[in-house]
Amino acid sequence: MPKLNVKQKNWLVSAHVIFAALWTGTVLSMFLLALRNQHSTDASVLQALNSAINLLDDYVVIPTAIGSLLTGTFLCWLTVWGFFKHYWVIVKWVATVALIIFGTFWLFPWANAATALSEAQRLQVLENPLYNFDAKGVLIGTIVQVACLVAVITISLLKPWGRRELKQQKPSKSATVS
Repeated sequence: MPKLNVKQKNWLVSAHVIFAALWTGTVLSMFLLALRNQHSTDASVLQALNSAINLLDDYVVIPTAIGSLLTGTFLCWLTVWGFFKHYWVIVKWVATVALIIFGTFWLFPWANAATALSEAQRLQVLENPLYNFDAKGVLIGTIVQVACLVAVITISLLKPWGRRELKQQKPSKSATVS
């Protein structure tokens, strides 16, 4: 597969940065809504905040996380960076996949459960331990995700740790005999 030229690479990097920024900003917004939600005493506000968190997750976080993963994949595949040549690329890959797994199997279900419970039980949901667990999970999970995304973005900018030392393969005896 041919590598991207500089202009193509710059467009792809721009898309990657935009996806990462939208993902980070949206998760930060979800955190702020979850923080505000802790002090809700009005059933309509409680349900609206939970619904807003859920909508942001469904319509912004999921597509931007996937967009970030895909553009990162193409950047590794179609540029000299590669998948395993640099430690910073490997760390970004592991962190991105871990964040998507965390969001898919924990954060997303907590947000969905909190929304469903607040719709069904209105203000009485504040006495429900399952709702309190889910709401606290969204609050803590979003701040953890924001911190990790900021770390990933910082790694992208600084590119620490450098290039990996790849071991040179010794030519086999059959390749040297002609």
